[in-house]
Amino acid sequence: MLTPVWEVEPRTAERPLLVHVNATATGGGVSELIGGLLRHQDAGWAVIAGAPDFYQVTKYLHMLLHGRSDPGRLEDPQLMRAYRDTLAPQVEWFARHLVPGDVAVLHDPQTLGLAPGLKALGVRVVWHCHIGAVVAPERGPGAVWRAFRKELAAVDAVVTTLPEFAPPGVREVFVIPPAVDPAAPKNRELTGEEVAAVLARIGLTSDGATPGVTVTQEAPLPAGSRVVLQVSRWDPLKDMPGVVRCAVRLPADVHLVLAGTDPTDIPDDPDGQAVLAEVRELLRELPEADRARVHLVNISLRLPELNALVVNALQRRADVVLQKSLEEGFGLTVTEAMVKGRAVVASAVGGLRQQILDGHNGVLVDPTDLDAVRAALTGLLDDAQLRRELGERARKVVLERYTMPRLAEDYVNIIAGISS
Repeated sequence: MLTPVWEVEPRTAERPLLVHVNATATGGGVSELIGGLLRHQDAGWAVIAGAPDFYQVTKYLHMLLHGRSDPGRLEDPQLMRAYRDTLAPQVEWFARHLVPGDVAVLHDPQTLGLAPGLKALGVRVVWHCHIGAVVAPERGPGAVWRAFRKELAAVDAVVTTLPEFAPPGVREVFVIPPAVDPAAPKNRELTGEEVAAVLARIGLTSDGATPGVTVTQEAPLPAGSRVVLQVSRWDPLKDMPGVVRCAVRLPADVHLVLAGTDPTDIPDDPDGQAVLAEVRELLRELPEADRARVHLVNISLRLPELNALVVNALQRRADVVLQKSLEEGFGLTVTEAMVKGRAVVASAVGGLRQQILDGHNGVLVDPTDLDAVRAALTGLLDDAQLRRELGERARKVVLERYTMPRLAEDYVNIIAGISS
């Protein structure tokens, strides 16, 4: 039988316990956020189990919340039955570790199905939904809310990034942005020499190679070239293929670096390999001169310290960081770039609009308008002073609003709110 496991066991026997629950210990912003938060919070972290067919369903729900799947599939009773049948037996594991009054924070749709069973145990249940979109609300999110009517009725509170992302009719809604840890390995200060050494070691700027990092390129990244970087999962909504298309008609000395986690390391994201294959096919179709200016970096999650160091070095090497998402709940990769003082061009969608004030601490664009994206990138690449000014303001905003101590305090307020 599939059972959850402790990624981090609670450090205290005192009650009530606070336990975060999600679908994977590695890969993506949610697991990184929980790991960082627990350095500032006395809590446990449990990871559920699931087979590939379960993650196919949860990926469909993810896309449906973004209004980008057919809600008609929800009419198939076997779809939600497969989802619930995976989670229902796992409540028995929680029954052995939690008691009435404890608090379970369920993260994203993968775990929402646990809510009725946990509620029956007397556990207070918070659902933290990091996904959000207002595209096709009736066909997308509305269909999900109807399918999860029973589960949503069992939660004591919902946490979302923006108020419009919340399901209707829940008891309490807390609108809270996520956060980053400036001192974490992914964000800590690196010298120019350290950045250069990391990028040479992985083979981006040399003929070297490092286990755990795969670089696909025609030739090493030239010294002195201007760099645009996007760091994302190989997820359809991150539009990595669209980033590749931006290479055409960018200045000849500008190189694009697309960095993502190895999709084979992420069981709850079954579309990753297909997106990566699409990106590689697009590269083959580019004119030779443009293809030579695109570099793919795949980083294994099995080496988390190396993963964090490589992303840190890439973001610090970039002249401009791009986030060309079609939809975005928040976009922690942008927050991570901002805390490093990078100039950011981001899509004017979801939580990216919350972080960036256009022209003040970054630039917002329509992700479907490639000419506008290229113009924004070129404008920043050609203006070093503007890049510095935007980057300095970006770092200040993150340090004021989006750090882990603030998020830990927010959770104190959530628990107090559902206890009253």
